[in-house]
Amino acid sequence: MSKKTKIKKTTCDVGDWLYSDIVKDHFFKPRNILLDESGYEADGVGVSGSPICGDMIVVWIKVDKKTKKITDCKWRTFGCASAIASTSMMSVMVTENGGMNIKDAKHLTSEAIIDRLGGLPDRKYHCSVLGHTALKEAVIDYKKNEPGK
Repeated sequence: MSKKTKIKKTTCDVGDWLYSDIVKDHFFKPRNILLDESGYEADGVGVSGSPICGDMIVVWIKVDKKTKKITDCKWRTFGCASAIASTSMMSVMVTENGGMNIKDAKHLTSEAIIDRLGGLPDRKYHCSVLGHTALKEAVIDYKKNEPGK
């Protein structure tokens, strides 16, 4: 006689998304991702995360020398849906409307990114901090090599 086993659904099941439509959109169609960095000349590069925990993000920025605004923000990540979506959204936020001033970009918060995504599950919060941390490192890298210094 076989026992019927009831399979319990988990939050990882595809049918039980805990993500907003915006998060899903940025995960399935990430913006500004850099697939091939050969030939891409960035003004600043930043890295965040740890290969040990499984999430790693690299961000490349180009800055308009006169306005000090980020004109391009490319990235690449090895990480989960939340890390991909939050980095994609961050790249949109810093380049929209003519670009974000590098001073403001350095102070972009994970909360602002999460808000634009329509929220993230609490246990995925740590993934959202990687993109803006890598952005901050890219701004620091730009400033140390800033033309005219």
